[in-house]
Amino acid sequence: MNEDTQWIRDLGAALGNGKKRTCAKFKRQSVSVTVTHHGAPHTFTLPSSSTISDLSDAIDSELSIPPENQKFMVSKLGLLKPPFKDPNLSIATLSDKKITLMGSTAAEASSIAQTSANVAKSTSRLTSRPKQTVKAYKSRDWKKDQEESLYTFTTLRPLPNLPNPDRSLKFLQRLKDDAGIKAAMRKHKFSVPLLTEMDPISYTESNHEGTTRTLGLNRNRGEVIELRLRTDAYDGYRDYKTIRRTLCHELAHNVWGPHDRNFWDLCHQIEKEVEAADWRSGGHSLGNEEFYEGASGNEEEVDDHGGWSGGEFVVGGGSAALPGQGLTRREVLAKAAEERIKRLREQGSGSQSPSRSADGSA
Repeated sequence: MNEDTQWIRDLGAALGNGKKRTCAKFKRQSVSVTVTHHGAPHTFTLPSSSTISDLSDAIDSELSIPPENQKFMVSKLGLLKPPFKDPNLSIATLSDKKITLMGSTAAEASSIAQTSANVAKSTSRLTSRPKQTVKAYKSRDWKKDQEESLYTFTTLRPLPNLPNPDRSLKFLQRLKDDAGIKAAMRKHKFSVPLLTEMDPISYTESNHEGTTRTLGLNRNRGEVIELRLRTDAYDGYRDYKTIRRTLCHELAHNVWGPHDRNFWDLCHQIEKEVEAADWRSGGHSLGNEEFYEGASGNEEEVDDHGGWSGGEFVVGGGSAALPGQGLTRREVLAKAAEERIKRLREQGSGSQSPSRSADGSA
């Protein structure tokens, strides 16, 4: 190695040592402080002589958060915010501490202010309107709610094979929600697993003597109640109050099967209770339409046939034999006609027997 090469190496080493000394000196003359804002860390490197006020200015410059919006949560020191109680606090004392910055940029603050102004304006418009009297409402009757959820129709089922089953479901729901029906079921503790509609064609009999329609059926003392909702042509729905009276009739069969004095007393009692508890005035239409096909001429409508095809009909036929069980439908109708003739004779002899209802019920 010649002397020139050695001299160059010595010069490089000297320069390197000087650079290291310069970097070390810079490190001694600066301090790095990390501030977390909205979950993101921001590191500021300032001269070691800098104060908390200098840090505030640096944040204003780099993050656009003005001093008046700044709040520093510093571990072991608590909350610091401009104007600082000690504006000359050295940032060197903060370099090893966790610092969280809370504050909005000038743009965010402006947006918040505008939103607040809009809310205040809307509130002002509302408060300037004439005040409406607030009606006092009674406290909720939890016992009544519990009883209504227990004594009701558990399932509503329209016939899916007939047109517009959704309309039938609404009709059944209206009956279930009827204030009078709910009150009567709650009073008598009636719980019916299934309320459904009947197919009109399956419960209409025509012969040389006329036409007979069955309006309702109660199967097995309230396990299933079927109601004739539709007109014979399936083009509409029958009168709501007529169907509701039929439902009262079928509910009475939950207790009594044959159409005897006990049955009619309960049936009329339920009808009166339903009318008294119905707070609505008049009937309401279903889909702006209400249909009623009344009995005329030689046509006849009956709610059911008491203990034969109505009140005590047993689903599945597995129970003990009942009066008239196994009769054909024609025989059942004949049996019902005999009962009506018997009642008419009793009326003629002065006996107190219920007259035929307005809807043609037997």
